[in-house]
Amino acid sequence: MPIHGGSVRPPPKGRLSDPAWADRGSLLRNALGACELAESHMNARIRDVSATSAAITIPHFIGGERVSSGVDESAVFNPATGQQTGILPLADTSIVARAVAAAKAAFPEWASTAAPRRARVLFRFRDLIESRADALAAQITAEHGKTHADALGEVARGLEVVEFACGIPQLLKGETSENIGGSIDVTSIRQPLGVVAGITPFNFPAMVPLWMAPIALACGNAFVLKPSERDPSATLLLADWLREAGLPDGVFNVVHGDKRAVDALLAHPDVAAISFVGSTPIARYIYETGAHHGKRVQALGGAKNHMLVMPDADMDQVADALMGAGYGSAGERCMAISVAVAVGDAVADALVEKLAPRVAALKIGNGMTPGMDMGPLVTAVHRDKVRGYVDLGVAEGATLVVDGRACTIPDAGDGFFLGGTLFDHVTPQMRIYREEIFGPVLCVLRAANYEEALALVNAHEFGNGTSIFTRDGDAARDFAHRVQVGMVGVNVPIPVPAAFHSFGGWKASLFGDHHVYGPEGVRFYTRLKAVSARWPTSIRSGAQFVMPTNG
Repeated sequence: MPIHGGSVRPPPKGRLSDPAWADRGSLLRNALGACELAESHMNARIRDVSATSAAITIPHFIGGERVSSGVDESAVFNPATGQQTGILPLADTSIVARAVAAAKAAFPEWASTAAPRRARVLFRFRDLIESRADALAAQITAEHGKTHADALGEVARGLEVVEFACGIPQLLKGETSENIGGSIDVTSIRQPLGVVAGITPFNFPAMVPLWMAPIALACGNAFVLKPSERDPSATLLLADWLREAGLPDGVFNVVHGDKRAVDALLAHPDVAAISFVGSTPIARYIYETGAHHGKRVQALGGAKNHMLVMPDADMDQVADALMGAGYGSAGERCMAISVAVAVGDAVADALVEKLAPRVAALKIGNGMTPGMDMGPLVTAVHRDKVRGYVDLGVAEGATLVVDGRACTIPDAGDGFFLGGTLFDHVTPQMRIYREEIFGPVLCVLRAANYEEALALVNAHEFGNGTSIFTRDGDAARDFAHRVQVGMVGVNVPIPVPAAFHSFGGWKASLFGDHHVYGPEGVRFYTRLKAVSARWPTSIRSGAQFVMPTNG
């Protein structure tokens, strides 16, 4: 059952003017006065795929078959209730080897399939996803916890990459230079790598696999996916639909597992490339270990995304943008805005005044209930970790404006809920600023001027995404040019590139040379070959023992 979440702390003396806090207090009392149960029970027409009484086994998908064996097991939960819904067999080295062998056996025929025929499989796959988006979104919500509407958005963004991959005949076109010298023509072509693997995170159980697999398959590779153990079932739907679309058995495989499965993929000699999305420590490990074993690696790491708020920005627009970017999907997004840098105390005061009642009034509940702003966090362990960061922020001296720890949801069982938290007067020395929290916690920092604000963003360890809100075109252009971040938004809070561009950060947010999907994805999943050809009418001069030259 949903309830509005969050409690408001009084301001420390001298921080903000008493009239401002008096006005805010009135707003917050009105907002908190609305804190009541929205419904007495779940709307009967909502399909909640997690409403099962017994946990089911979630198998691997290898060579077109479901395989339930494993060296160990892991539990899968419905985050909204805390009830176990699945049993996940964890792969050991032998099961990973079986998946890689299936992919290796299927690769030659798939790679030799004409690109237009591969595209037709993806066109059918695209149609299946679109027609069954609601079922896929419901499965995501059942294991991740995000709202159904947010899950539908995830499916839509993943579908865009499938659509991009459908254009693979055009994307694989090479280049030809005719008669570069001595009747020699040179052609560059791109060919698939072989068996490639993807290791994907819990926060986007469908979208991130769709960032990787469709482009890899379109390029002619065979794929082994290791999804998160937290919410793996969506990938099995994708596997079934790829097979239904006509993908040959063995070209796409799913293995569930922990570090043992990851290490087996990293060390396997028949895996040519690894794609990864997750935290920075693991991304660094994946990159270094994979490179050590001679693999091509793209490893996307963590983030601490800043929004720079200029004095001329529309504060209502900024506040609304921050609510979605900071608290959507319970903050469990690598592109979530977790830091707002206000230029000037007056801007910060106005921004916090706009944000506080909005955060306190967040509608939090089961993601399958219509109208929810935010669902639970993915696990109890992660919820407790985020709650620990709120404790830490208080201990570090930040001003706790809205306390998400006070959020309670009656009759929610043991669901992994936490309300939205808002901190003000955060400083760069605090751990809640330096570290990725990955939860519904927004920190407001104060900068004296634009240059100081820009320097804050550039000095941070991470460089995934950022945005600036302003009406000043000169400031926006300067920010986009000078900021040391991979993806930049101008009055756009979450600047995730469209599928025909590419996604990736800078600094400790990316390890490797290639971003994901888009043109960079095609380059990552193929290797370049140059063919020099000459067809002389006859050869009269015999063997030549000097370096050939053009001309």
